[in-house]
Amino acid sequence: MGSDLHTRAVVADTHNDLLMAVVERPPGRWASFFREQWLPQLREGGVDVQVLPVFVDDQFRPEGALRRTLRMVECAHTIAEGNPDDVRLCLNGDDIDAALAEGRIALVLALESAPGVDADLELFRTLYRLGVRVASIAHWGRSPLGDGSGEDATGSRLTHAGVEALREMERLGIVFDISHLGASGVAHVLQEATRPLLASHSAARALCDHHRNLTDEQIRGVAATGGVVCVNFVPDFLSTERAEQTIDRIVDHIEHVIGVAGIDHVGIGPDFLREVLADITPPCCEGVDYTGVDTSTTLPGLDGPAELPALTEALVRRGFGEKEIMAILGGNVQRLFRAELGRAR
Repeated sequence: MGSDLHTRAVVADTHNDLLMAVVERPPGRWASFFREQWLPQLREGGVDVQVLPVFVDDQFRPEGALRRTLRMVECAHTIAEGNPDDVRLCLNGDDIDAALAEGRIALVLALESAPGVDADLELFRTLYRLGVRVASIAHWGRSPLGDGSGEDATGSRLTHAGVEALREMERLGIVFDISHLGASGVAHVLQEATRPLLASHSAARALCDHHRNLTDEQIRGVAATGGVVCVNFVPDFLSTERAEQTIDRIVDHIEHVIGVAGIDHVGIGPDFLREVLADITPPCCEGVDYTGVDTSTTLPGLDGPAELPALTEALVRRGFGEKEIMAILGGNVQRLFRAELGRAR
């Protein structure tokens, strides 16, 4: 049942950093490298909607952040233009529906922490014109817009520019992503938001007490906006016990989000890190902790997008019905994107 169900479902992965690996190749190889290295994995995993975050490493900040952002945006466009039979860069829900009807993977551009923008909020309009439709405003540390969860001890809310960024994104039709934002910042966003929110890759803090995970109050808050919490697969965010870092533990987190927020407000944001980081990191440095997270570990049987059908099998074993699994794998994200993506007000 699981294999057939996975094939029929719309599978939406709201966080895959593959652009980081592709952009390291010469521009003339961007489209072909994606086609050779990543497209087969996405196809085998049944991925229908792929959010592509633009993440800028510390080495490019602050001076080179905007240049790096634009290069990665151009990389995404080159991927789409070079593989027109397989993928489409989508600007709204209608584009996604059309791509799926044509058998193409719908690509959605996202900014992760927006370091190329900082407080120059007019650049959100520029990046919107270039195709960006999802954005967050912080990563692990501080930004001119708000603090990441690694700075929770500061108790910092959004800055004035951060509040204006939220308003500008809502006006443009860029979905605001709370993943990585600090606890006080999330509370501030929930207070100010007038449109549905996305948590693109965040697990449940009640099951694993890590600052990157969301509390039940935060999960309920996202659901109250009409938004979706997409569960992260990074082992250290699922459990502090290595033996518990399994596919079934992902299902535990999914079940928890459903218990708190309801079946209509959960999705998947795998954040498959190992291949991307191994691909761009010198051999001398592989396997080191990244801000306290061991990026060399993966879940047995689920270490990349090609193995996503294993999650569907686990959901079936847990007793989820077809309609519920369809919602979890991508139906809820598809609904959110149909209603919000690129919908200016």
